[in-house]
Amino acid sequence: MALGARLEMRQGQGLVITPQLQQAIKLLQLSNMELEAFVEQELERNPLLQRDERDADPEPEAPVEAPADLSTDRIDDSSARADLDTSHDEASPGERATGDAADEAAGDAGGAIDWSRVGKGGGGFDNDGEGLEGVLTREKNLPEHLHDQLAVAGLTGVEAAVASVLIDAVDEGGYLRAELAEIADRLGCSLELVEKVLGVIQGFEPTGVAARDVRECLMLQLKDRNRFDPAMDALLENLHLLARRDMVALRKACGVDEEDLREMVAELRALTPRPGSAFGGEPAQPVAPDVFVREGPGGLWHVELNSETLPRLLVDQRYHARVSSKARSDQEKTFVADCMAQANWLVKSLDQRAKTILKVSSEIVRQQDAFLAFGVEHLRPLNLKTVADAIGMHESTVSRVTSNKYIATPRGMFEMKFFFTSAIASSEGGEAHSAESVRHKIKQLIEAERREDDVHSDDRIVEILKEMGVDIARRTVAKYREAMRIPSSVERRRILKEAV
Repeated sequence: MALGARLEMRQGQGLVITPQLQQAIKLLQLSNMELEAFVEQELERNPLLQRDERDADPEPEAPVEAPADLSTDRIDDSSARADLDTSHDEASPGERATGDAADEAAGDAGGAIDWSRVGKGGGGFDNDGEGLEGVLTREKNLPEHLHDQLAVAGLTGVEAAVASVLIDAVDEGGYLRAELAEIADRLGCSLELVEKVLGVIQGFEPTGVAARDVRECLMLQLKDRNRFDPAMDALLENLHLLARRDMVALRKACGVDEEDLREMVAELRALTPRPGSAFGGEPAQPVAPDVFVREGPGGLWHVELNSETLPRLLVDQRYHARVSSKARSDQEKTFVADCMAQANWLVKSLDQRAKTILKVSSEIVRQQDAFLAFGVEHLRPLNLKTVADAIGMHESTVSRVTSNKYIATPRGMFEMKFFFTSAIASSEGGEAHSAESVRHKIKQLIEAERREDDVHSDDRIVEILKEMGVDIARRTVAKYREAMRIPSSVERRRILKEAV
């Protein structure tokens, strides 16, 4: 058979994920804080994008007609809301607006710069950093507090350098998270010097700082109170027995009677296992809800997007027309065209993201309306496939939407994934129970224990739940109990016995 070259045309189908589609998928799974950071990067990179600083609901003005080529695209969140008795398609956050603000920013006054708009909030240079007032008024964190004490500790140059390294290795809880041998090797000094400097730092405030474990932390605090003796040393060596509340073994290990042991345990409880917790570290970022759920008239639940977490962007068509008309080389024209395409796609992706979050959250609320009305015991079993089939989306899309998103309800703020729980069969053949509601029932049964005779074993809890119509195995009860950090029935009996 002779070999030869020839041309053939074949038709086939394939799935290709374009960069724009990848960006839209990425936006879906971002939290509101991550989305804000992403939008800031795009605003710095793309000159055709700008933030809409106008109010979401401006006062109505006299209508002014504007040419079509001077309009701009923006995400307006004023209409991003939906009631469960309305269509989801009505909740579109995208609309058109004029670009007067953009024209003022890029005015014709010889390229003049409007310094009043420097910074995100439109302020001056004071917004660029923390500012002198912020530095003077904020509380010191633990490393700063330790370095202040180091400055007056009277250590030599080498000792001060070792102390600085040790302080940098102290975590927010006040514990030293580094091996002394490794620090000595890295600094090229002796282990004895590092241990000597560590002893100095462990004398700083707060008492117990720079300890290497809980035992050493408590020992330093006891020594500071002049309460560290052989009995206390034995108690610290057997903290695992204290955690199990095995008082008989503790009395034997410490060589004391019951009354002395009770006083020693009370002294330990007066100490702090995290001495650094009194100092502020990095400020915790508050969680902002992505969706609000409110009860309306007639028992309807109103689902509304949080306008504060929705980026409001403008595509400056006027500036695009100006720079595109002045572009001369092919490279300049390509750059302007790419910026315009990316800006339009970002606005479209943000608009679609808002619609998708609203649609998914509305279906979640519809499925879990009993929880909103009556509480966690009425939480229904729910999975991603149920929501995806109901709104006509893929499970992976629903999974991305529910990641790092929060819903504020009259019963509190919950992550969207909270509403997705596994099903536990009913012993009576009825509707299945949510795993979260079963955990709540187990917690209620245990919290109702008041006397030693009232303590329920895991087997007894299984029997009670089956009487309530929940078909559950003993190992599942034990797993849920351990996940809630509830001790076993034996330990609970010891606690109640000591309380009496």
